[in-house]
Order: sequence, then structure tokens, then C-alpha cells
Amino acid sequence: MKYSGDKRTVMTLDAGGTNFVFSAIRGNEQILDEIVIPSNADDLDKCVGSMIEGFTQVKNKLQEQPVAISFAFPGPADYPNGIIGDLPNLPAFRGGIALGPMLKEKFGLPVFINNDGDLYAYGEAIAGFLPYVNEQLEKAGSPKRYKNLLGLTLGTGFGGGIVRNGNLFIGDNSIAGEIWLLRDKLTPSTHIEEHASIRGVKKAFARAAGITFEETPTPKDIYEIASGKKSGNKTAAIKAFAEMSEAVGDAISNAITLIDGIVVIGGGLSGASEVFMPKIVDEMNSLFVRPDGSSFRRLAANVYNLEDSDQMQKFLKGSTKEISVYGTDKKIAYDPEMRIGVGISKIGTSKAISLGAYAFALNSIDSK
Repeated sequence: MKYSGDKRTVMTLDAGGTNFVFSAIRGNEQILDEIVIPSNADDLDKCVGSMIEGFTQVKNKLQEQPVAISFAFPGPADYPNGIIGDLPNLPAFRGGIALGPMLKEKFGLPVFINNDGDLYAYGEAIAGFLPYVNEQLEKAGSPKRYKNLLGLTLGTGFGGGIVRNGNLFIGDNSIAGEIWLLRDKLTPSTHIEEHASIRGVKKAFARAAGITFEETPTPKDIYEIASGKKSGNKTAAIKAFAEMSEAVGDAISNAITLIDGIVVIGGGLSGASEVFMPKIVDEMNSLFVRPDGSSFRRLAANVYNLEDSDQMQKFLKGSTKEISVYGTDKKIAYDPEMRIGVGISKIGTSKAISLGAYAFALNSIDSK
């Protein structure tokens, strides 16, 4: 894995509305116990003070000089310039706060700030699901390799990030990969997050069960009811995840049409993948219907559920064959099947974000 043997250390932060969690990474591994400090989100001076205090404590615990600070922070933001905009969960940040330049001035280190969805995708591309898939393809003797990835976090909200040929794609306004703003197939007047989120699953269950939102069980309970592991309204539970799957599958289809790569899903709802992954893939493999009644594939590529062992084997096998090199007696391997794999994170969302922050800092330093 890239940077797995690197000796450089990067200080990191997990920025929440309630607490800031600080640590440090070297060689793709967390090397310090986490330091937790209240974020003081409603007071700018205290909030910035908490950040300085946290990184100071981390630096004092390190035996070597860190090379950078790198972390995820909520948007809107001008991430390349380290300027944070108006944040709903951190009300102290209003009107534009030059957080990156301030930390650089204070610690004398380069500072890299990104969206958590972007860093999640980058971590999965550098040291997570993308190298895992390519390793499986190599073991299977397939000539196919993937360089592009769409990383999605499905939980409190629906986040996304895009990695193209090993590089994080941020966009000109630092808002690439904002999949939560795609239109919801099932309720076209609003956005996809109304189904692709914890609240979306709970709302769908409440509607199907004829109860209030407040009476609705947790998504984990709904998953266990749907999978028969717990008693309850199984019909409503299955319907809740079916609605989410159809809406999410459509959103992923829209996004992956423009990206063409591997899809990996993390976040709090990913633990329920056995009940929603088959339906997401079915939606992605569904058909468009023309006005005359004829149909054609929703996507040009075949889509495989990489959490299903049979589908994984078909994905790895592809349609590989040998073809002759014109004018010679040589042959080469050729796999003409266009295909996309969708799977669940193997390293976990939090670790992927941390690895993404670490790799982004080192890659940025090395690129200069």
C-alpha cells in the first residue's frame, strides 16, 4: 500500500460539532492515542484555541518533527486555500475563517484540509478497496485493472468523493463529489439524502408501518428485523431498505456514468449491506424503456455485487480471451467486458478518512 513504509509523520484531526479528536499517523498507522478536546463550536476564540491546544499536545508527544497537518473539516469551504465558510454544525465559523493559514503560521507546517467524503474516497483508493480489487484481479490472472473510484459514505448523510487515476478530484469550487444533491428518484422534488441516510430509512419504515418517526426503531434494529435476526414488522423493514436501495442505486448510476470506476460504500448504514447491496446492484443493472416500449441497459457496463462470492468470481473472470496481434504470430490477453464492481469498505470509514488525510498530505508535499 502506498506510504505504508513511509517514515514521515502527519498530525490529524477528526472534527465533530461536539469534540475534536487529535492524533498522528506514520506509515499508514496511527501512532498516538487519541486526544479529545471539546470543540466549543459556538465560540470562535475557544474553538480555535481548542484546535491549537490539540495539535500542540500531539506535537509534544511525538519523538520526531511532523511534516504536515492534514484533516477533514465540514464545508462549505475553499479547501485548497484552507478557508472555512458558514458551517451549520460549527456556528463560530461565519463569513470565512482562514483556518489553514492560521495553523500554518502557528506550527510552521503545511496544512491540508479536505471534505471527509473526499478523504474517505482517497483513503479507499490509496490503501483500501481499490488496491484490494486490483489484487484480486491479479490473483485471478485477469489483465483488467482499475484506476478510478467513487467512494460513498451512507449514514447520517450521503457523502461522496472521486479519485481519478490516483488523484483526488476536488473540482474548481471544492464541491466535486457532492452526491447528496442529486435528485431523489422516488421523490423527485427533493434530493437523494431524503432516502439515502439514517433518517431516510427511519422515515420509510415509519410510513410502511403506520407509526410516527419518534416510534421508529434504529436503523440497526430495522436491518435485524429485515434480515430475520429480530422480531418486528418485517414487511416494513424490508420496504424501508428497498426504497433506500432503489434511490441510492439510481444516484450511483447517475454518478458512475460520468466516472466509470469501482464503487465502495462506507458509513454507518454499510453494516446492513446484505439487505441493500443486491437491490442497489439490481437497480444499476436495470433497463431504460423507450416510448415505443423497447428497452436498453441503464448503464453501458455490467454491474457486480462484490460482496457476493459468485458475483465476485464472475467479475474477476470477466470475458478474458487471447487475440492475435495482427501481422505477427503473437497473442495477447484481451477482456472486452465493460464492468463495474460495487462493494463495502474493508478498512472502515474512519480509518479510510485518516489514511486519505495522511496520503493527501504526503502526495501534495512530494508533488511540489
